[in-house]
Amino acid sequence: MEITTHDLATVLHGMGFGALFMLAFSGALVELYRISAPGAPSAMSMRAQTVLGFYLAAMVILAWLTVFSGTYIIYPWYRAVPPADIADLSEYPRRLLLSSGKTSEWHNVGMEWKEHVAWLAPIAMTMVAYVTWKYKRAIIQHRNMRIGVLAFAVAAFVATGIAGAFGAFLNKYAPIRGGEVIVLMEGKNP
Repeated sequence: MEITTHDLATVLHGMGFGALFMLAFSGALVELYRISAPGAPSAMSMRAQTVLGFYLAAMVILAWLTVFSGTYIIYPWYRAVPPADIADLSEYPRRLLLSSGKTSEWHNVGMEWKEHVAWLAPIAMTMVAYVTWKYKRAIIQHRNMRIGVLAFAVAAFVATGIAGAFGAFLNKYAPIRGGEVIVLMEGKNP
């Protein structure tokens, strides 16, 4: 069983950082909704504040790791330019997608989303974490602020979900291959 360094980086980017970021939303969104809902308690307990702070800090770190690894590690491999005389574009994902009318929109829509809009998630989550940390329990007293924080968290969730779906489909049609081979396990010959 083996994997290449490019495959490993892609898995770490999407299924590691990205998937964990999406999982962290469950706890954070529930807590943000709980403090923003009509009839919310007038005070946030220290335990609830600590849990929310933990979720938000983890989400900010995971969001930035996801975007930075995608932008500065995966994306350059995706955009690699093939030599002029090459016929097999399987090692050049962007050119492979653009070489056919059936797959070109995966680049034009999917990768463009991932390149630009995916940055919304870490920026929005950083704002959510900062406002929640700065105002601490006083955020309960400002309903519009709580709703704004929840709205930015939901926007980050939606942007991440769409970017993740496009990433999965892009990897299906034009996977990033190459790099050194890492042998994880060797089987026995029968």
